[in-house]
Amino acid sequence: MAPFQGPADYSLYLVTGRELLPPDADYYETLEEAIKGGVTVVQVREKNTGTRDFLEIARKTKEICQKYSVPMLINDRIDIALAMGADGVHVGQSDMPAALVRRLLPAGALLGVSVNTPAEARAAVADGADYVGIGPVWSTLTKTDIRHVLGVRGVGEVLDALSGSDVKAVGIAGINEKNVLRTLHGAVSPAGKTLDGVAVVSAIMASSRPYDAAHRLLGILFSFLTAPVPLFSAPSSAPLHAHDIVHTVASLLEKVRESSPLVHQITNAVVTNQSANVTLALGASPIMATAVPEMEDLSKVSGALLVNFGTISDKSGMLEAGRWVNARRNPIVFDPVAVGATKYRFETAQELLNTWQASVIKGNPAEIGALAKSAEVQSKGVDSVGDGFADPAEMLGLLARKERCIIAMTGKTDWISDGRVAISSPNGHELLASITGSGCIVGTSVATFCAAANLVGKKETDRHLVRGDMFVGAIGGILAITIASELAAAREDVKGSGTFLPALIDELYNLTPEKIIERAKIEIH
Repeated sequence: MAPFQGPADYSLYLVTGRELLPPDADYYETLEEAIKGGVTVVQVREKNTGTRDFLEIARKTKEICQKYSVPMLINDRIDIALAMGADGVHVGQSDMPAALVRRLLPAGALLGVSVNTPAEARAAVADGADYVGIGPVWSTLTKTDIRHVLGVRGVGEVLDALSGSDVKAVGIAGINEKNVLRTLHGAVSPAGKTLDGVAVVSAIMASSRPYDAAHRLLGILFSFLTAPVPLFSAPSSAPLHAHDIVHTVASLLEKVRESSPLVHQITNAVVTNQSANVTLALGASPIMATAVPEMEDLSKVSGALLVNFGTISDKSGMLEAGRWVNARRNPIVFDPVAVGATKYRFETAQELLNTWQASVIKGNPAEIGALAKSAEVQSKGVDSVGDGFADPAEMLGLLARKERCIIAMTGKTDWISDGRVAISSPNGHELLASITGSGCIVGTSVATFCAAANLVGKKETDRHLVRGDMFVGAIGGILAITIASELAAAREDVKGSGTFLPALIDELYNLTPEKIIERAKIEIH
């Protein structure tokens, strides 16, 4: 049996937890099946085992790992690692200092360090770590000494601290088959650095079929890690053309009318009725459900989910709905109404965005600025105050890369960015600002067009959270409302805001692909 020869592949990193084994399952058989299924690194963790027993478990574990040329590391106990010739050691922040461990380990041994902050990541690099375990990404019951939960979106900042080094990174804590793709998609630095793998415990150790559990996880990991980092827009190296975008938007309207997708909307009480009517006018079917027990079943039949928290009374439903829609790989449109108005709203938005991955975030300049933690634009209740951002394309691009989704900002000029390019559109009429919930119905329209984009998208591999081009879906949803508003305002029967709203719904009902092509005004930045 040849010992492990580097470099290590950190894709599927198994941390052993014998206490999690199913009844009558044998640890060594489970381990070998997991390695056959695709585990690429094994860490032996025995927090409550005596030294002699730990040594024997480690020795037998290494025999199995050597058989498949998989590196085996020891958690914390460098004495055990040195005594039985492990391939390396993993230490936490409260264990022996990493710099000292590096001096004690023989040349070529692997050193891993658990980190929770950018400063800890930089220190691990300086101390000679080969890789870091970043987390906790999710809450977990397998560790009792759990630190501040980073959340998926917090991993990117820590990854950024590794820039310029060769140190690898795995996400740790609470990762399983249901959330691994969400984890990989969201855990990306602003510069595009991704995780090199994930560490799992119960996802494999508690499984009655460890080979299958490992094989499914590795399939998702391999698809994601071996291709360019996916976005929610169509991958293309060719330059975008306004003509092509507008015609694609027009075709999405045709798809909505043809398929009438069900659009699940958890929205605020003020606009429930008009949002449902807008959905129907566009040709889709609305459902306004908020009860947690319904969310799994609704995710099986809905084409998209809109979460609008103008009135935050259904947070549990919002959290559960998003989890299931991510699992079904359908679009989620998030409308963080007045997110900067109160601390509670901001914290709720963070909780939602850490729980599930939005495909599109839509807001006015004040809401976008609050999410980006920018003071450039202020808010007054649900409205923006001031002239907007000096460079909207740059601001939206930064937020799109941070949040890993499409950002749509409505205003006198609408802006949409996928983090690479931005689209602006001056379409629309000032009467939109005179009716309650005009921004909310834009969210409804965006969700409807994203449902259509998802339907026409090619069936992708395991690396995509959503099929289809959500960038064009967001553009289409905004154009539908703004073009219809122009048509409604021009009608002789419209005398003001009271007659404008029903006319707007009429014009959405009568909107055609030809009207979109004729009236759409967009510019690519």
